[in-house]
Amino acid sequence: MFRVHHLERRWRPEWPCPVDAIVSVHRRGAGDPTLRRDRPDRHRWALRTPTGPATLVLTRADEAVYARAWGPGAAWALERLPALLGAEDNPEGFEPRHPALVHAWRRHRHWRIGHTGLVFDALLPSIIEQKVTGQEAYAGYRRLVTSYGTEAPGPPEAAEDLWVPPGPDEVRAVPSWAWLQCGIDPARSRAAVAAARVADSLERLVEHGDEALDRGLRSIPGIGVWTSAETRVRALGSPDAVSFGDFHVPRQIGLVLVGRPVDDEELAELLEPWRPHRHRVQALVRQAFPAPARTSPRPAPRRHLPQ
Repeated sequence: MFRVHHLERRWRPEWPCPVDAIVSVHRRGAGDPTLRRDRPDRHRWALRTPTGPATLVLTRADEAVYARAWGPGAAWALERLPALLGAEDNPEGFEPRHPALVHAWRRHRHWRIGHTGLVFDALLPSIIEQKVTGQEAYAGYRRLVTSYGTEAPGPPEAAEDLWVPPGPDEVRAVPSWAWLQCGIDPARSRAAVAAARVADSLERLVEHGDEALDRGLRSIPGIGVWTSAETRVRALGSPDAVSFGDFHVPRQIGLVLVGRPVDDEELAELLEPWRPHRHRVQALVRQAFPAPARTSPRPAPRRHLPQ
């Protein structure tokens, strides 16, 4: 039988690396076609790397991470494996202080912020998630990827139902009516196309650090504080990026830290003592404490969009 060539790497982290908790940040809903979780210790990930598409299969066993990769970007993906799983993150200097965070840090002290180094791949779904329900955002991203992305390279056991997300060229070519068919309104599609036009410049900003990337992202019409933070955490591993403007984040952090929901202004004051590790507080609260119970019906997805 013909065997598809692949590369392999065995990496032994210097700490008990919780692969699922780190990788799950990059998954956009349970049906994300770019990142599949077959079981807690096995993930299949389609990446659009600088050297071409890659399929990366991660398995955790025997205190090591076993990675196999297919496609033109296979070597790049394996080389970046430690960074993807948080080896470059440094929590030194982070002091939980608050009793709830001390408890959360004790439970999740091995969690780290992994990052891809791929700005546009983190930015596109973040734009699609702006100001809509998670259900609507995930469905729109899924339709866009399966319509304008490419099938992931590799054999069926690795690449089945896995898609590489569309790059800037593909996004610029999506017609206006197709965005609407994907359930993505003109405000978000315009922001996505504007980002695609300057994608190369955004990728170069990774070398200049978090503040430079934040300025570059927010210079694009339709991209604000929330989208920049969501992108920088995933692409750059920023430990200080806070998702201001999120409906749930200030409510959940406020309930944990002061016993009541807060707004963005109060959230900024609450988190100031943890700078430059404010994102760690946000992530710890998300992992260790359940989301506040809903007090109203879940919004129904929109059935039509403006033409």
